[in-house]
Amino acid sequence: MRINEFNQPIGDHIEKYQPGAFPDFQSIVGTTVTLEKVATKHHDDAYNMYLNQIDDASFTYMFIEPIRDNETFETYFDMLVNSKDPYYVAIIDNDSKKMVGIFSFMRIDPNNKVIEMGGVLYAPAIRKSKKATEAQYLMMKYVFEDLAYRRYEWKCDSLNEPSRNAALRLGFTFEGTFRQAILYKQRTRDTNWFSIIDSEWPIKKTRLVNWLDESNFDATGQQIKSLSVL
Repeated sequence: MRINEFNQPIGDHIEKYQPGAFPDFQSIVGTTVTLEKVATKHHDDAYNMYLNQIDDASFTYMFIEPIRDNETFETYFDMLVNSKDPYYVAIIDNDSKKMVGIFSFMRIDPNNKVIEMGGVLYAPAIRKSKKATEAQYLMMKYVFEDLAYRRYEWKCDSLNEPSRNAALRLGFTFEGTFRQAILYKQRTRDTNWFSIIDSEWPIKKTRLVNWLDESNFDATGQQIKSLSVL
């Protein structure tokens, strides 16, 4: 622990500080999925996904309501393409070449090198799948190895059990609950906070890489070892 001239404990000194970079990529290619910045080329896939594949229940803990008409979709899609924070990313299935999900970087803070994962929506085809996990892994890798950020956050409604479980499964550490943190959809929200920090990334990465390895899946595509035991 460092002590200053007043005999007070202080945080570690940061050598050769430089602000983090802002997310900016066209594609990140993985084994089962490719991540692409949402662009006009994704219009038709996104339309089909939002209006025909994702059910109303998937929007319960989102800040938006279900999108069920052309006008609402066009306005929303234009925002997805042009927004810088959140920075929206399409998940492309490497087999079908179709968009099967969307998520974003948000609350982007280059000065403190902190960034949040948010706005996660998966089409039914990849829910609870290797493809969804690889998509999350590729985003983590980009955060720590390309952007050189120090802290990666995940936040959710404290009542959103699937999101809470996903964060823990992926290796995020639960940090606590911010009570009455947000008002949305005319209801209150206590927000659960989770994070991964840069010093933890090498171990978290190894765990995810081992789980994603082809040797961890049988001929039918079922996992042999779960992430919880790795």
